[in-house]
Amino acid sequence: MRWAAMLLWIAVPFLAVAAHNTFGSPHLLFSYTFLDNGDAHNPTVARQYTSCTYYGWGWHTVKTADQVGRCPIVRLFHLN
Repeated sequence: MRWAAMLLWIAVPFLAVAAHNTFGSPHLLFSYTFLDNGDAHNPTVARQYTSCTYYGWGWHTVKTADQVGRCPIVRLFHLN
């Protein structure tokens, strides 16, 4: 039964690398631009986001168009 615990130490990093290669690395939303309907400082006004800027590992920057008018806080991108 001890060998099963030893295999877990190999499986977890392997699955983490496989997930990173398949889905990409996480990037955090840094800034965005939006259409404000004439009231930019009112948080209750509906906003239509037009672009989103994300930072990832090693300050990797990705600027994208919106996803159906929204900017998710965390997105996964490949580093290439």
